[in-house]
Amino acid sequence: MVYKINFFTLCLFLISTFCASQNTFVPDDNFEQALINLGFDSGPLDDFVPTANINTVTNLDVASQNILDLTGIQDFAAISILDCSENNLASLPITSNTNLTELYCNNNALTTLNVSALTALRILWCDFNQLTTINVANNPNLISLTCGNNFISSLNTTQNPNLNVLVCENNQISNIDVSQNTTLNSFLIRGNLLTNLDVSQNSNLAFLDCGINQLTNLDVSQNLNLRVLLCFNNLLTNLDVSQNTLLSDLSCEFNQITQLDMSRNTSLVNLNCSNNNLCWLNIKNGTNENATIMNFELNANLNCVVVDDASLSFPNWIPASFSNYVNQLSDCGNFVPVDTLQNFIGASYVLPVLNNGNYFTQSGGNGLPLQAGDIISTTQTIYIYNETVCDSNESQFTVSINLDIANNDYYIPKYFTPNNDGNHDYWNVIDNNNSVNHIVIYNRYGKFLKFMLPTSQGWDGTLNGSHLPVDSYWYKITLNNKTVIRGFFALKR
Repeated sequence: MVYKINFFTLCLFLISTFCASQNTFVPDDNFEQALINLGFDSGPLDDFVPTANINTVTNLDVASQNILDLTGIQDFAAISILDCSENNLASLPITSNTNLTELYCNNNALTTLNVSALTALRILWCDFNQLTTINVANNPNLISLTCGNNFISSLNTTQNPNLNVLVCENNQISNIDVSQNTTLNSFLIRGNLLTNLDVSQNSNLAFLDCGINQLTNLDVSQNLNLRVLLCFNNLLTNLDVSQNTLLSDLSCEFNQITQLDMSRNTSLVNLNCSNNNLCWLNIKNGTNENATIMNFELNANLNCVVVDDASLSFPNWIPASFSNYVNQLSDCGNFVPVDTLQNFIGASYVLPVLNNGNYFTQSGGNGLPLQAGDIISTTQTIYIYNETVCDSNESQFTVSINLDIANNDYYIPKYFTPNNDGNHDYWNVIDNNNSVNHIVIYNRYGKFLKFMLPTSQGWDGTLNGSHLPVDSYWYKITLNNKTVIRGFFALKR
């Protein structure tokens, strides 16, 4: 009787062992149901799937199925592509699936991921998990790695020479070496702790997103294929994109950049350089009409933008109220306010109070400073110089001390030299006591050229915008008492 019981037990063991060798244990009901839905099992749910139905499967998509446990995946011996993304997996037992070339396990709850045995792996997407590290040293064929939105503090890709796409944004990476990834085309490392980034060896780089880091310098001079550069929210004080002539999108807002030259970026479509310390912006690249986004607001010191055609308006650019557009960078200083004073001829001159600028005896704020109220008793040119954080502007006027005319009501210059050197560029009567009513100028043949008041700047030697030749010109001065004074003066160049 004991013999019969032992024989019966042995038979049950042999039968169960035989059955187990023909089936794969799949304890997660959602995983088993997904396999039933794909036709790999006939149901009902019994925690087993015929191994013969799955061991030749090369592509498995079980994404978004609320799976907690992927036990059973190890018997997918031939699997090449696995998509188990957007589930609730805490672990992934794939060390025996050595034929895997593509693994999509993003949006799960993975805290560890071992892919060291997957030497054929070409694509690995494991972003939006809880990984603190990912080792891809044994994956030399990897061309695409996305591991963003984890807790990774260190990432080594020096053993992945074929890497084309690298996305590791929103982690805790403070340093990364991509010098061996010479085929890298797209690199996203936004939202990390980088203080330095060297992309000089990545000549194929077309898309770079290194925003929201702590970069103080970024050299992209070797990235001649760069199309999109996103480096916003860093600590950059300068940015040179003169070599990136294919650049279409630049987002460098929230930095400390003081000047930005986009004049060689003829493919530019979108630019956001707001919230910087820009002193000047040059976007004269011949393609302003193609711009979709042009935002340079909240640059407190920016008073001038160089464009293709300053006569046009740009209502879609931000800020829309900005109007200080110029054709040349050298014109930017014109927007710095500076007072102007007329030339003076007399016995002495008291410097009046200025609203914009300060007095100096030499150009550019050099020489001796002068103060309002100072008495000028010698002939000289005085400069009014004003500067802002970014630019400067100046005007000048000449004080001619002439005791012979000190007691006269007016003074009539004998010549002027309209050559834009700041000295004697205009001809006008010096009306000391407001005795002159108006002045008319003729050429030597009696042709009327100019009517002006003594309070005007004077005549610049032109007629209808054209320069008149060196010659003698006649004046007719009418005083307030109706007296008429006639004479001539010389135009010299």
